[in-house]
Amino acid sequence: MGLGDVLSVALAAVFGAAIGLEREISGKAAGLRTNVLISLGAALFTIISKEMGSEHAESVTRIAAGVVAGIGFLGAGAIIQDRGGVHGLTTAASIWLVSSIGMACGAGSYILAGISTLIGLLVLVGLGRLEKPLERYGRKHKPESFFEKQEKN
Repeated sequence: MGLGDVLSVALAAVFGAAIGLEREISGKAAGLRTNVLISLGAALFTIISKEMGSEHAESVTRIAAGVVAGIGFLGAGAIIQDRGGVHGLTTAASIWLVSSIGMACGAGSYILAGISTLIGLLVLVGLGRLEKPLERYGRKHKPESFFEKQEKN
């Protein structure tokens, strides 16, 4: 374990915390601790796969694919469907994003991870503020569906 690995896990924790803090403030189930752990775990798996990959190059891609599949499972667990619609899609997407940020840190791509964290925060905070006004506009100006038109005739 070198200094680069320590930097990788530290940055993964910081970037995961940045996304997690927004989710925590928003009152989402996958908050600060969850996002830090996901990012940290993804970084560790990436570091381990790099070390294993020095002997077997295909190990790197197999471990990365395993991380992505495992995160997909976590994300699917965050999605809830009920009569009113589907909930948790943004949380699932955040989990997916945080894992990729952790993997980028583990691979040593710190600038990519940092920029992705900033863009993710801009999407979560900035676009989150636009959702309610857009939803109200959509309800007010909702076009009639084919079936609604048929029922009137």
